[in-house]
Amino acid sequence: AALLLALQVRLVMKAYSFIRENVPRVLSSAKDKSGTVHIPRISQYLYFLFAPTLIYRDNYPRNPTIRWGYVATKFAQVLGSLFYAYYIFVRLCIPQFRNSSQETFNLRGLVLCIFNSILPGVLILFLAFFAFLHCWLNAFAEMLRFADRMFYK
Repeated sequence: AALLLALQVRLVMKAYSFIRENVPRVLSSAKDKSGTVHIPRISQYLYFLFAPTLIYRDNYPRNPTIRWGYVATKFAQVLGSLFYAYYIFVRLCIPQFRNSSQETFNLRGLVLCIFNSILPGVLILFLAFFAFLHCWLNAFAEMLRFADRMFYK
């Protein structure tokens, strides 16, 4: 459910950016009574939907080729991050709660379990951010030949 919500928020943000960039252009050409109205092509919009950016432009800088080794490395890093997060979860988080489930409930035990799981939880969170924001998005940027990796600077 959280993944679906995140995807919907991303699509709403991209739609807002698309509308914000194109509506003023269309309105100004209608106001000037000029004969040509520049409407983006479907291919430009589809590229924007998959490009790792939230700011719509008609054209983005593009690399001439795709470095498939780089793509494979990034996807391997995503896979490695997932396995490492699984390892941390199985070795450090699950035993804490498994031991507490066999005892009678007490507040002290629950607080100790939570505090013993904070560091592994933060490590898993960092791995998730690294896997998605760095590896996954860079892999797709490379496959789309999106050249401007410093777009937001």
